[in-house]
Amino acid sequence: MKKRYLVPLVLLSVSVATSLGLGISPHYVASTPSVAAGIGAKLLCSAKYVSGYSEAQALADVESYSPALQALSVEFDDARRSVSANFLGIKTISASYREGLGCALDFPELNVRDGVVVPALPQVDAPWPAGHQAPALSASLQRQLEGMLAADNAQGLNTRALLIVKNGELVAEAYGQGVDADSRVLGWSMAKSLTAMLLGQLEWQGRLAAQAPLFPQWAKDQDPRAQIQLEQLLTMTSGLGFSEVYEPGGDATAMLFVEPSAADYAAQSSLSQKPGSYFSYSSGTTNLLARLLQQQVGGGLQGSLDHLYSEFYQPLGMQRALFEVDSSGGLVGSSYFYASARDWARIGQLMLGQGEINGRRLLGQAWVSRAISPNGSANQQAYGYQFWLNSGVKPRWPNLPADAYAALGNRKQVMMMVPSEGLLILRLGWSTGGYPVNERFAELLAVTSSVKNTLQADLSTE
Repeated sequence: MKKRYLVPLVLLSVSVATSLGLGISPHYVASTPSVAAGIGAKLLCSAKYVSGYSEAQALADVESYSPALQALSVEFDDARRSVSANFLGIKTISASYREGLGCALDFPELNVRDGVVVPALPQVDAPWPAGHQAPALSASLQRQLEGMLAADNAQGLNTRALLIVKNGELVAEAYGQGVDADSRVLGWSMAKSLTAMLLGQLEWQGRLAAQAPLFPQWAKDQDPRAQIQLEQLLTMTSGLGFSEVYEPGGDATAMLFVEPSAADYAAQSSLSQKPGSYFSYSSGTTNLLARLLQQQVGGGLQGSLDHLYSEFYQPLGMQRALFEVDSSGGLVGSSYFYASARDWARIGQLMLGQGEINGRRLLGQAWVSRAISPNGSANQQAYGYQFWLNSGVKPRWPNLPADAYAALGNRKQVMMMVPSEGLLILRLGWSTGGYPVNERFAELLAVTSSVKNTLQADLSTE
């Protein structure tokens, strides 16, 4: 079945003309059709065929990024599970879905995703986090969370999932806006934290040394990038020049919405700072980490999937996880991990458990400690191994304990861990502006401080 959406282009034409008058570069203008069409095709494909959103919701989510995206002409092809997006009749880009691999831009010459066998996730009959059994929720905390989600959405914050884990138990969860406990929700840059953890697991397994050489091509012809160490990639202090600006002509948009290989694009970055000296947030850096992961496990895309499922997903008890790959078969470690709220929480619980979950150790305690320690840069130390930290001269979340740390993603995805409280709070949504993380999470911290007594009281009266 095909559906087509056409939106008047007059407002866009005026906007482009105004932008040109304000001095936007020719490169920006030349890049706009490809970036706009690529954003539309990729994100709409994943929203519908990975997350299961309606076409109307998928379109509203994508168009919230820019009024210019209202000018896209879009076709959904349910038979092929693909989406085609055309910008102003200038550029058409399509993206297609593969079971277990998600959506990627279509490049006719690249068929690496075809023929890959995606392992199955076993449905274990056990309580969370080991299996799929519904948790014994706290009635009082459940009411609190449902009330907060309703209040968020009354304010236009578009919260879709809220979840609380206390002392290793899932005690409350609330859902809205078409999302439920089985929905695969995009975490955006929360995937960065997962990518770091997967490399931490390789270190625990003895398959990756912290000081190991990174990429063979960097060792050629006295390439200055050969001095970059793994920890510097993990802490975003590699010194690589990569523009994390999400606009036409920027590195991030080209890498995610135009190019066939995110890692290939990122690998073109030259050295602009002394490694270790300067923090610069970079999705390109994380996609290099994803390449390193795949390089170490070997076996191409099939080998990467086999490792991911057997070594990570299954021990965690993952039920609804999907790590998208790009057209070249590379894991898009910076941005494209989709999972249910309960699966996201499993990842966070592994960190809270100091690398242990479901009776198995997957990360070394020393690695977890390093991962949530400040980096040594001169400009931004409150960042560990792809985790944002609350420690530092000025706390990021002043109403939360100093040991709080989080995986954060675009549209205000937040997975917060507070080790001193044995607490994990997860928020998934699609906020176009800010989200009051400090205030909301401090409120939830207060009401969960006596969760053991609350749970006992709830279960004794129900």
